[in-house]
Amino acid sequence: MSETFDFAVVGGGIIGLATARRLQATQPGASVALLEKEPAPALHQSGRNSGVIHAGVYYAPGSLKATFCRAGVAATRAYCDEHGLRYETCGKLIVAVDEAEAGRLAALHARATANGIETLTGTEARALEPAITATAALLSPTTGITDFAAIARDMAARFAAAGGTLCLGRRVTGGQETEAGVRLETSGGPISAGKAVFCAGLMADRMARTFGAPVDFRIIPFRGEYFRILNQPADLVRHLIYPVPDPSRPFLGVHLTRKMDGGFTVGPNAVLALAREGYGKRDLSLRDLAESLGYPGFWRLIGRNAGSAAEELSASMIRRFYLRKVQRYCARIRLADLAPYKPGIRAQAVAPDGRLIDDFLFAETRHTLHVCNAPSPAATSAIPIAAHVVERLIAG
Repeated sequence: MSETFDFAVVGGGIIGLATARRLQATQPGASVALLEKEPAPALHQSGRNSGVIHAGVYYAPGSLKATFCRAGVAATRAYCDEHGLRYETCGKLIVAVDEAEAGRLAALHARATANGIETLTGTEARALEPAITATAALLSPTTGITDFAAIARDMAARFAAAGGTLCLGRRVTGGQETEAGVRLETSGGPISAGKAVFCAGLMADRMARTFGAPVDFRIIPFRGEYFRILNQPADLVRHLIYPVPDPSRPFLGVHLTRKMDGGFTVGPNAVLALAREGYGKRDLSLRDLAESLGYPGFWRLIGRNAGSAAEELSASMIRRFYLRKVQRYCARIRLADLAPYKPGIRAQAVAPDGRLIDDFLFAETRHTLHVCNAPSPAATSAIPIAAHVVERLIAG
């Protein structure tokens, strides 16, 4: 016999948990179940990111990224303040190391200003950060750091304490829409719900297809490798140190990040993962790899970015090539200072023409809503994303 709920949320990352709590807050008396296939929340993207509370410097004005990120900064801090969770507003320095990058920095300053982000440019960057090489810089003082996995665990505990049904270790294996709602087939038996939200991350396209949502993309998993910095003083840098984005490259590049537990990491790069949830270099899923390699959009993406793809792969295979990326803006870091740190996998939606889908993407059916693409700054933006999802779900 099927368990029955008013709402089901699939996915126990920070967006799924924020959505479940938003449903509790806005639909009093409704029964809400959250299903997560892992034994604990936030074991994938929400627990394997850089931990940065982004201020929205890079995002196109008017995009969902820009809108949700601005709201998300305040919402994340407010949540941490209310529930006694740690965060630090350390600021971010975006550094240009040559004149070409300085020109791109000026354009980025214009975008940041349009986004309402307080910025400061100038060659005084070296005075702020003596260990950093810079010909010019942009300062985002409102960027911060936190532990998003800790926030997700707190949300899970509060969801359950408020009467939500938290189903850990329960995988959704299939399902279908019915006239009355949704039937989910799970590893713990069937579940019926009036409406369902899918925050499935690396499995977003598969879940959307299963329930008949329009899917004109494929999730391509890119593994991001990080290193923890050793042998350096605690005041190596006071800010987060980021490179200037290169519009000819699909991803941002490695950056130096302060951590809530002390010390620093550098990363990530971006290389094709051989399994959607395989964090080791040798982890392999034949199904996942076949879906990536069999998708025309993947090859079109590689064709457009062959040079940077080769460079990223080289940096993954040969650590000193990775080090060169770091030393462009922090020359004092040496090979012996790089200690492996837990990698992450980006669930990147790619269009059939090879274009990276850069903004948040949602899809709907009569009784379901799917968060199809949730790239950075998704963790920062989780609370306003949840409000948006619930509003659309109820309106539908």
